[in-house]
Amino acid sequence: MPTYRSLLRTPEFTPLFLGSAAQTAASTVGGLALGTLVYRATGSPLLSSVSMFGPSLAQVLGATFLLSGADRLRPRTALSAIALAFAIGTAVQALPGMPVGGVFAVLLVLGLVASLGGGVRWGLLNELLDNGGYLPGRSLFNMMGGLMQIAGFATGGALLTALSPRVCLLLAAALYLVAALVLRLGLTDRPPRTAGRPSAAATWRTNALLWSSRPRRLTYLGLWLPNGLVVGCESLYVSYAPHAAGTLFACGAFGMFAGDVTVGRLLPPGVRRRLAVPLLLLLAAPYLVFCAHPPLPVAAVCVTVASVGFGASLIQQERLMELTPGELAGQALGLHSAGMLTLQGLSATLAGAVAQLTSPAAGMTVMAAGSVGVTLALATAVRCAPAATPGPARPERATHESAPEPLGPDSRSGTESDSGAGAESGAC
Repeated sequence: MPTYRSLLRTPEFTPLFLGSAAQTAASTVGGLALGTLVYRATGSPLLSSVSMFGPSLAQVLGATFLLSGADRLRPRTALSAIALAFAIGTAVQALPGMPVGGVFAVLLVLGLVASLGGGVRWGLLNELLDNGGYLPGRSLFNMMGGLMQIAGFATGGALLTALSPRVCLLLAAALYLVAALVLRLGLTDRPPRTAGRPSAAATWRTNALLWSSRPRRLTYLGLWLPNGLVVGCESLYVSYAPHAAGTLFACGAFGMFAGDVTVGRLLPPGVRRRLAVPLLLLLAAPYLVFCAHPPLPVAAVCVTVASVGFGASLIQQERLMELTPGELAGQALGLHSAGMLTLQGLSATLAGAVAQLTSPAAGMTVMAAGSVGVTLALATAVRCAPAATPGPARPERATHESAPEPLGPDSRSGTESDSGAGAESGAC
């Protein structure tokens, strides 16, 4: 497996890494500022949650109509344009007198733009890092994301005590602009991975192909549902602890960083593939403590421990890439990103609604219990799933029986055909 040092010596990896770091820092500072701005203006946990995670709801529209562009656009142009669009949109949200309705309209547009970004970025990363380099590369990106979130939420929380949320939004817009410049100047002008023009029809055809395989379906559901429900818990930090939300977000980012380091570098493959279900359960279980309205120190420990479980997504993404031909990698990863963010937005909305009717602590407890239940249900489905009938080998990416499963050690599958048809190999 490539080392982190060798990854940083890979051509174009460093500018992609630095540009993504600047975008992550911008999103944390800007998201916290926007959530605080909306909560101060409305006093609503629901609107505060939606303002921070609501743009994810637009991802489902992007995944339906725009996602074919992930493999059909020039990566450098697409990534720099997306960062520039976020710089402009964030600056617009900072305008004095901007009504809450206007803020949410801008969020919708930015969510549509963001639906394309994940597929382009991770497809390019998969293209840059062949020979088994995707998992350590994605691990390094996740670690960077954790560090940037720790720094961003801590800095954002400190800035909000001295500056207005609108000034913090302008700082976030400046960081997005830096990201656009780094990506534009640091990446080479690579051609698209797939010929043809982006279109809704091409998006539908490829999404249908990706979804037609049962192993990929289970992998996608494992990536989307447990994670999304726990993000619903995170969306209530501002209303649970209005003056210490930055601390909780920073603790969560630290836990995520620890999980990514452990899964991405410290665990051998044989151990790693057996830990997906335990990590997903760890992701949700500590939030059940919030039913007792714990004080801030206890809440911070629970958030930190729970966020280690986000490392499960690395195991599941590795599985997804093993099940996907190389020319569809961008859209496959884009569908993962868009679906995950959509579920996060829906969960944030649901959590906010529960908190509006009860309390933020109750909302966290409900979402955590839902995540535990979904994880156990999916693990059972994977264990009962028939193995796919071996099909013709793909030259782009071979699939092996020893590959890590999407949700647990008991699931089994061989090399799948494109149709996803298979014969039963056992029963529950």
